[in-house]
Amino acid sequence: MTLFDSYTLGEVELNNRVGLAPMTRVSATEDGRATAAMAHYYRKFAAGDFGFVVTEGVYPDDAYAQGYLNQPGLATDEQAESWEQVVDAVHEAGAPIFAQLMHAGAQTQGNPHTDGETLGPSAVAPKGEMAEAYGGSGEFATPTAATDADLEEAREGFVAAAERARDAGFDGVEIHGANGYLLNEFLSTYFNERDDEYGGAPENRVRFPAEVVAAVDEATPEGFVVGIRVSQTAVSDDEYAWPEGEDAAAVFFEELSAAGADYLHVTEGDATAPTFDSGLTLAGAAAEYADDGTTVIDNGGLGDPAAAEEKLDAGADLVTLGTSALANPDWPARVREDEDLTAFDPVEFLVPTAEHADHEVPAADAASDD
Repeated sequence: MTLFDSYTLGEVELNNRVGLAPMTRVSATEDGRATAAMAHYYRKFAAGDFGFVVTEGVYPDDAYAQGYLNQPGLATDEQAESWEQVVDAVHEAGAPIFAQLMHAGAQTQGNPHTDGETLGPSAVAPKGEMAEAYGGSGEFATPTAATDADLEEAREGFVAAAERARDAGFDGVEIHGANGYLLNEFLSTYFNERDDEYGGAPENRVRFPAEVVAAVDEATPEGFVVGIRVSQTAVSDDEYAWPEGEDAAAVFFEELSAAGADYLHVTEGDATAPTFDSGLTLAGAAAEYADDGTTVIDNGGLGDPAAAEEKLDAGADLVTLGTSALANPDWPARVREDEDLTAFDPVEFLVPTAEHADHEVPAADAASDD
């Protein structure tokens, strides 16, 4: 199976083509430090033969970036130092690890730094209500429209967090441009009503995300992987689609790739179903329009090994698993040995909250850092 072929991502060697997708778990300390329990949690996926690990969304600055209470950060040196135990544990188990840098934007539902104020491309509130599983309740706030100074601060926050991730031993970073968070909001005509160089046509809407990618790429060493995750839909709106369809995808993927992204990690509800009228999926569009040499990672309902294999055959270079990995932290090892897989039950993992369940982190390893 292609799933178990090795792959070189930038200068990072992967044992196979199956990675752990980023998943919010709200299990850090109140001040955003990673814990010993988190080290155990991430290590078990590497020990279960996942070829690479992407962390949950990590907030990059102490201004508007934090999206959830008990979310880990890379906004301070102390937070970066706390991640070293996680990185070391994953490396010891044989896998590389990438930190996902996430500015929550208008979808913030827990930030102790701003007294409830949020930031977005425009003063447009997310649809729907906050997720109780992640500690929120009620309607989202209407964000403040970001000024040029706000955007500069956010961009510099991504860069500083990437540098801290490098110092903590991470093999790279994934910039979160999906699921309705700040960078994804710029791509969206729902969130983005700007009439400056960052709003309007797809070429303008992708400008700020591409600037972030370019700034992070420039600030980090050549062998340090810089990727970006992209989706059409948002946590608060699972039906949103770019009105320009594939034409928007062409611009977005071309510009993000040209800005220096080593990989494009695309995600949608069902990665096997066509996304655009041409029949292309989101991953297919990324493969079609990104620069040669840009890795395409596909995500979305690929827990069936046959579906994951099919996506690799269709042009994706790598795949990631989310809930299937929670239910089967040794998914690659099980599939390789043709063993049965366990079906995902949300009650066992994400109800009533997304905090690590006891059975995911044995008591002996569950103590937080001193």
